[in-house]
Amino acid sequence: MSPEDLAAVGLRLEIEGPVATVTLDRPDVRNAQTPAMWIALRELGRGLPDDVRVVVVTGEGETFSAGLDRAMLDPSTSGQESVVGLLALSDEEAAARIDEFQGGFTWLRDPRFVSIAKVRGYAIGAGFQLALSCDLRVVADDAKFSMKESALGLVPDLTGTKPLVEHVGYARALEICATARVVPADEAVRIGLALAAVPTGDLDAVVADLAASLIAPMPGVVPETKALLQGAADRDLDEQRRLEREAQVRRFRAVAAAFAS
Repeated sequence: MSPEDLAAVGLRLEIEGPVATVTLDRPDVRNAQTPAMWIALRELGRGLPDDVRVVVVTGEGETFSAGLDRAMLDPSTSGQESVVGLLALSDEEAAARIDEFQGGFTWLRDPRFVSIAKVRGYAIGAGFQLALSCDLRVVADDAKFSMKESALGLVPDLTGTKPLVEHVGYARALEICATARVVPADEAVRIGLALAAVPTGDLDAVVADLAASLIAPMPGVVPETKALLQGAADRDLDEQRRLEREAQVRRFRAVAAAFAS
Protein backbone atom coordinates (compact mmCIF):
# COMPACT_ATOMS: atom_id res chain seq x y z
CA MET A 1 0.00 0.00 0.00
CA SER A 2 1.17 3.53 -0.72
CA PRO A 3 1.91 6.00 2.10
CA GLU A 4 -1.13 7.98 0.95
CA ASP A 5 -3.41 4.94 1.19
CA LEU A 6 -2.13 4.18 4.67
CA ALA A 7 -2.48 7.78 5.79
CA ALA A 8 -6.10 7.81 4.60
CA VAL A 9 -6.97 5.15 7.21
CA GLY A 10 -4.69 6.51 9.94
CA LEU A 11 -1.58 4.37 9.52
CA ARG A 12 2.09 5.07 8.89
CA LEU A 13 4.83 2.63 7.85
CA GLU A 14 8.54 3.31 8.18
CA ILE A 15 11.20 0.77 7.22
CA GLU A 16 14.82 1.21 8.27
CA GLY A 17 16.85 -1.79 7.14
CA PRO A 18 15.45 -4.91 8.80
CA VAL A 19 13.15 -3.00 11.20
CA ALA A 20 9.65 -1.89 10.20
CA THR A 21 7.61 0.44 12.40
CA VAL A 22 3.85 0.54 12.02
CA THR A 23 2.26 3.56 13.69
CA LEU A 24 -1.43 4.08 14.37
CA ASP A 25 -1.63 7.73 13.41
CA ARG A 26 -4.96 9.16 14.55
CA PRO A 27 -3.87 11.00 17.72
CA ASP A 28 -6.88 13.32 17.59
CA VAL A 29 -9.09 10.32 18.48
CA ARG A 30 -6.45 8.52 20.58
CA ASN A 31 -5.64 6.21 17.67
CA ALA A 32 -9.10 4.69 17.61
CA GLN A 33 -9.44 1.89 15.08
CA THR A 34 -11.80 1.29 12.18
CA PRO A 35 -12.58 -1.63 9.85
CA ALA A 36 -10.75 0.22 7.07
CA MET A 37 -7.65 0.33 9.28
CA TRP A 38 -7.86 -3.42 9.94
CA ILE A 39 -8.09 -4.21 6.23
CA ALA A 40 -5.16 -1.91 5.54
CA LEU A 41 -3.11 -3.59 8.29
CA ARG A 42 -3.80 -6.95 6.67
CA GLU A 43 -2.57 -5.69 3.31
CA LEU A 44 0.42 -3.97 4.89
CA GLY A 45 1.45 -7.26 6.49
CA ARG A 46 1.17 -9.11 3.21
CA GLY A 47 3.34 -6.56 1.46
CA LEU A 48 6.26 -6.32 3.89
CA PRO A 49 9.67 -6.92 2.30
CA ASP A 50 11.17 -10.34 3.01
CA ASP A 51 14.23 -8.81 4.69
CA VAL A 52 12.18 -7.26 7.52
CA ARG A 53 13.14 -9.10 10.71
CA VAL A 54 11.46 -6.96 13.38
CA VAL A 55 8.11 -5.17 13.28
CA VAL A 56 7.37 -2.54 15.92
CA VAL A 57 3.73 -1.51 16.39
CA THR A 58 3.00 1.72 18.23
CA GLY A 59 0.63 4.66 18.44
CA GLU A 60 1.24 8.30 17.68
CA GLY A 61 1.13 10.54 20.73
CA GLU A 62 0.41 9.55 24.30
CA THR A 63 -2.01 6.66 23.66
CA PHE A 64 -1.36 3.34 21.94
CA SER A 65 -5.01 2.90 20.94
CA ALA A 66 -8.33 3.68 22.58
CA GLY A 67 -9.85 0.72 20.73
CA LEU A 68 -12.72 0.77 18.28
CA ASP A 69 -13.75 4.18 17.01
CA ARG A 70 -17.19 4.64 18.60
CA ALA A 71 -18.41 6.22 15.36
CA MET A 72 -18.25 2.70 13.92
CA LEU A 73 -21.13 1.75 16.24
CA ASP A 74 -23.31 4.64 15.03
CA PRO A 75 -25.82 3.68 12.31
CA SER A 76 -25.63 7.22 10.93
CA THR A 77 -21.91 6.95 10.18
CA SER A 78 -21.36 7.33 6.45
CA GLY A 79 -18.47 7.30 4.04
CA GLN A 80 -16.85 4.13 5.34
CA GLU A 81 -17.72 0.66 6.52
CA SER A 82 -18.99 0.54 10.10
CA VAL A 83 -19.15 -2.34 12.53
CA VAL A 84 -22.88 -1.83 13.01
CA GLY A 85 -23.18 -2.40 9.28
CA LEU A 86 -22.54 -6.09 9.95
CA LEU A 87 -26.15 -6.32 11.15
CA ALA A 88 -27.34 -5.97 7.57
CA LEU A 89 -25.48 -9.15 6.60
CA SER A 90 -26.40 -12.78 7.16
CA ASP A 91 -24.68 -14.54 10.05
CA GLU A 92 -22.35 -16.30 7.63
CA GLU A 93 -21.52 -13.07 5.78
CA ALA A 94 -20.91 -11.17 8.99
CA ALA A 95 -18.60 -13.90 10.31
CA ALA A 96 -16.71 -13.89 6.99
CA ARG A 97 -16.26 -10.12 7.20
CA ILE A 98 -14.95 -10.38 10.77
CA ASP A 99 -12.51 -13.00 9.49
CA GLU A 100 -11.17 -10.37 7.10
CA PHE A 101 -10.85 -7.88 9.96
CA GLN A 102 -8.92 -10.45 12.00
CA GLY A 103 -6.35 -10.61 9.22
CA GLY A 104 -5.22 -7.17 10.33
CA PHE A 105 -4.01 -8.80 13.55
CA THR A 106 -2.91 -12.33 12.64
CA TRP A 107 -0.07 -11.27 10.32
CA LEU A 108 1.90 -10.10 13.33
CA ARG A 109 2.39 -13.75 14.30
CA ASP A 110 4.26 -14.56 11.06
CA PRO A 111 7.47 -16.47 11.92
CA ARG A 112 9.45 -14.38 9.39
CA PHE A 113 9.87 -11.61 11.97
CA VAL A 114 9.44 -10.78 15.64
CA SER A 115 6.70 -8.26 16.40
CA ILE A 116 6.94 -5.83 19.32
CA ALA A 117 4.11 -3.72 20.69
CA LYS A 118 5.51 -0.43 22.04
CA VAL A 119 2.73 0.78 24.32
CA ARG A 120 2.24 4.19 25.87
CA GLY A 121 -0.94 5.16 27.68
CA TYR A 122 -4.14 3.26 27.02
CA ALA A 123 -4.49 0.04 25.02
CA ILE A 124 -8.22 -0.56 25.12
CA GLY A 125 -10.33 -3.24 23.44
CA ALA A 126 -9.04 -3.55 19.88
CA GLY A 127 -5.91 -1.73 21.05
CA PHE A 128 -5.33 -4.37 23.72
CA GLN A 129 -5.88 -7.10 21.14
CA LEU A 130 -3.46 -5.48 18.69
CA ALA A 131 -0.80 -5.46 21.41
CA LEU A 132 -1.61 -9.10 22.22
CA SER A 133 -1.14 -10.01 18.55
CA CYS A 134 2.52 -9.04 18.85
CA ASP A 135 5.13 -11.49 20.09
CA LEU A 136 6.45 -9.09 22.71
CA ARG A 137 5.12 -6.09 24.59
CA VAL A 138 7.31 -3.37 26.09
CA VAL A 139 5.33 -0.67 27.84
CA ALA A 140 5.72 2.72 29.40
CA ASP A 141 5.01 2.90 33.10
CA ASP A 142 1.80 4.80 32.32
CA ALA A 143 0.40 1.99 30.14
CA LYS A 144 -3.08 0.70 30.91
CA PHE A 145 -4.73 -2.31 29.29
CA SER A 146 -8.45 -3.06 29.28
CA MET A 147 -10.65 -5.50 27.36
CA LYS A 148 -13.71 -3.24 27.21
CA GLU A 149 -15.85 -5.40 24.94
CA SER A 150 -17.96 -6.84 27.75
CA ALA A 151 -18.96 -3.33 28.82
CA LEU A 152 -20.47 -2.92 25.34
CA GLY A 153 -22.23 -6.27 25.45
CA LEU A 154 -19.67 -7.78 23.06
CA VAL A 155 -16.81 -10.29 23.16
CA PRO A 156 -13.19 -9.86 22.06
CA ASP A 157 -13.14 -11.01 18.42
CA LEU A 158 -9.88 -9.64 17.01
CA THR A 159 -7.74 -12.67 17.97
CA GLY A 160 -6.90 -11.51 21.50
CA THR A 161 -8.46 -14.32 23.56
CA LYS A 162 -5.95 -17.07 22.78
CA PRO A 163 -2.76 -15.09 23.53
CA LEU A 164 -4.34 -13.63 26.64
CA VAL A 165 -5.01 -17.11 28.03
CA GLU A 166 -1.53 -18.23 26.99
CA HIS A 167 0.10 -15.35 28.84
CA VAL A 168 -1.92 -15.09 32.03
CA GLY A 169 -3.91 -18.35 32.30
CA TYR A 170 -7.62 -19.05 31.96
CA ALA A 171 -8.84 -17.70 35.30
CA ARG A 172 -7.03 -14.37 35.06
CA ALA A 173 -7.99 -13.98 31.40
CA LEU A 174 -11.64 -14.57 32.24
CA GLU A 175 -11.50 -12.03 35.05
CA ILE A 176 -9.84 -9.39 32.84
CA CYS A 177 -12.31 -9.88 29.99
CA ALA A 178 -15.50 -10.26 32.03
CA THR A 179 -14.90 -7.29 34.33
CA ALA A 180 -13.38 -4.99 31.65
CA ARG A 181 -11.10 -3.62 34.37
CA VAL A 182 -7.88 -1.73 33.78
CA VAL A 183 -4.59 -3.62 34.07
CA PRO A 184 -1.81 -1.13 34.88
CA ALA A 185 1.74 -1.46 33.60
CA ASP A 186 3.26 -2.93 36.75
CA GLU A 187 0.60 -5.65 36.93
CA ALA A 188 0.98 -6.34 33.20
CA VAL A 189 4.63 -7.18 33.81
CA ARG A 190 3.89 -9.20 36.93
CA ILE A 191 1.28 -11.44 35.27
CA GLY A 192 3.21 -11.94 32.03
CA LEU A 193 1.44 -9.55 29.66
CA ALA A 194 4.49 -7.34 29.18
CA LEU A 195 8.24 -7.92 29.17
CA ALA A 196 9.03 -4.68 30.95
CA ALA A 197 7.59 -1.36 32.06
CA VAL A 198 9.96 1.57 31.72
CA PRO A 199 9.75 5.35 32.16
CA THR A 200 7.94 6.93 29.23
CA GLY A 201 11.00 8.86 28.18
CA ASP A 202 13.05 5.66 27.95
CA LEU A 203 10.56 3.60 25.95
CA ASP A 204 11.86 4.41 22.46
CA ALA A 205 15.45 3.61 23.39
CA VAL A 206 14.54 0.37 25.18
CA VAL A 207 12.54 -0.90 22.21
CA ALA A 208 15.31 0.13 19.80
CA ASP A 209 17.83 -1.83 21.87
CA LEU A 210 15.53 -4.86 21.89
CA ALA A 211 15.08 -4.67 18.12
CA ALA A 212 18.84 -4.46 17.66
CA SER A 213 19.29 -7.58 19.81
CA LEU A 214 16.71 -9.46 17.76
CA ILE A 215 18.39 -8.70 14.45
CA ALA A 216 21.89 -9.48 15.76
CA PRO A 217 21.76 -13.27 15.18
CA MET A 218 22.42 -14.74 11.74
CA PRO A 219 19.38 -14.33 9.46
CA GLY A 220 17.05 -17.30 9.76
CA VAL A 221 17.84 -18.18 13.38
CA VAL A 222 15.10 -16.14 15.05
CA PRO A 223 12.35 -17.17 12.57
CA GLU A 224 13.22 -20.85 13.07
CA THR A 225 13.18 -20.34 16.84
CA LYS A 226 9.88 -18.48 16.75
CA ALA A 227 8.31 -21.23 14.65
CA LEU A 228 9.51 -23.85 17.14
CA LEU A 229 8.13 -22.00 20.14
CA GLN A 230 4.78 -21.15 18.55
CA GLY A 231 2.40 -23.94 19.41
CA ALA A 232 4.99 -25.85 21.43
CA ALA A 233 2.58 -26.07 24.37
CA ASP A 234 0.02 -27.82 22.14
CA ARG A 235 2.42 -30.44 20.73
CA ASP A 236 3.56 -33.64 22.36
CA LEU A 237 7.27 -34.11 23.04
CA ASP A 238 7.88 -36.44 20.10
CA GLU A 239 6.41 -33.94 17.65
CA GLN A 240 8.37 -31.07 19.18
CA ARG A 241 11.59 -33.14 19.05
CA ARG A 242 10.98 -33.87 15.38
CA LEU A 243 10.51 -30.19 14.57
CA GLU A 244 13.68 -29.32 16.51
CA ARG A 245 15.70 -31.90 14.56
CA GLU A 246 14.43 -30.70 11.21
CA ALA A 247 15.06 -27.05 12.09
CA GLN A 248 18.56 -27.80 13.31
CA VAL A 249 19.48 -29.62 10.11
CA ARG A 250 18.40 -26.54 8.16
CA ARG A 251 20.50 -24.35 10.44
CA PHE A 252 23.57 -26.59 10.12
CA ARG A 253 23.32 -26.33 6.35
CA ALA A 254 22.79 -22.56 6.44
CA VAL A 255 25.80 -22.05 8.73
CA ALA A 256 27.98 -24.32 6.59
CA ALA A 257 26.95 -22.44 3.46
CA ALA A 258 27.79 -19.13 5.12
CA PHE A 259 31.27 -20.31 6.07
CA ALA A 260 31.85 -21.71 2.60
CA SER A 261 30.94 -18.48 0.84
